[in-house]
Amino acid sequence: MKRFFPIRIVAGLLAATVLASCGQEAPPAPPPPQVTTVTIQPQSVPNVIELPGRVQAYRTSEVRARVDGIVQARLYEEGSDVAAGKPLFQVDPRELRAGLNAVQAQLARAQATAANAQQDVQRYQGLIADQAISKQEYDAAVARLRTAQADVAQARAQLDSARLSLGYTTVTAPISGRVGRAQVTEGALVSAAGGTLLTTIEQIDRIYVNFSQSSSDLLAVRRDMSSGKLALPALGRVEVKLVLEDGSVSPLVGHLDFLDLSINEQTGTAALRAEFANPGQLLLPGQFVRARLEAGVRPNGIMVPQRAVKVSTEGASVIVVGDKNVAVARPVKLGELQGDKWVIREGLKAGDRVIVDGLQKVTPGQPVNPAAPAKPGKR
Repeated sequence: MKRFFPIRIVAGLLAATVLASCGQEAPPAPPPPQVTTVTIQPQSVPNVIELPGRVQAYRTSEVRARVDGIVQARLYEEGSDVAAGKPLFQVDPRELRAGLNAVQAQLARAQATAANAQQDVQRYQGLIADQAISKQEYDAAVARLRTAQADVAQARAQLDSARLSLGYTTVTAPISGRVGRAQVTEGALVSAAGGTLLTTIEQIDRIYVNFSQSSSDLLAVRRDMSSGKLALPALGRVEVKLVLEDGSVSPLVGHLDFLDLSINEQTGTAALRAEFANPGQLLLPGQFVRARLEAGVRPNGIMVPQRAVKVSTEGASVIVVGDKNVAVARPVKLGELQGDKWVIREGLKAGDRVIVDGLQKVTPGQPVNPAAPAKPGKR
């Protein structure tokens, strides 16, 4: 009796026989991936520091009452620009004007008394020479003259004070600038002793930007200056640019004009301030900005294209081509981002070959095929 095997089993046996006769060979290893590198060359790199800040008016004046009285009128338009000396408020002057008239009358009486005393002294001078009166009477007349003259001087001082107070009934702008909302209305009682606030004027054709830097960053800057890693210009020559709230860069360029020499104990920061021209009054007090300080130059700085840096929760790193063209991961310390390049503070040195293109095909520890070094910033 003949036995028949299924066709599939026969085909499998034939395939196994063929493979056994040919022998099994491992698949060839893939070629090293081709990558593009940048060779690190130290260069002069601007030292840019970016810090959050607030806009402050160049000058601010609180306009307060200097006499007691009732506000009769507001003489300006709220939110407008005013010149120094422009009337802002009118306080009822009638009571002070009456006081001025009383002081003028007192001065006239004192002057009349002094004139009469002066005549007595002149008359007694002839009589004392002829011994018609005693020396005591003459001395008493001179004393009365001096007292009368003192009364005249006192009355004149009171008159000047009364005129000054009357002048304060018209409240004027002490500086030029933009005047704010009125804090009192017509009919309000204002007090000189209480210094009633009437309004505020802010000069904003020039502005300040206040910001602060941590003590650790400030220490690092000073350490780099001492070691020659950083060349910092004089205080008034440090340029500052502004990044606005929408991310745009303001065309205004200012200069650092103040650096506090002490550290705030509560915040651990040092206060800095920059001054800017503000044509068109585009920047307003209280506005949030980011200040970019051109704080000198690093003569031997290192920059790499942004695409060459991998940033993760563990820090930043790049992949360099090491000995025998093997890819090696290298942790780096980043500085600021300038354009499309990162400034590298630590981790790279001159001559290192950093991979910028082909990173997605590279695993640290595997060989790579580096192409001709690309120029910095070029793909």
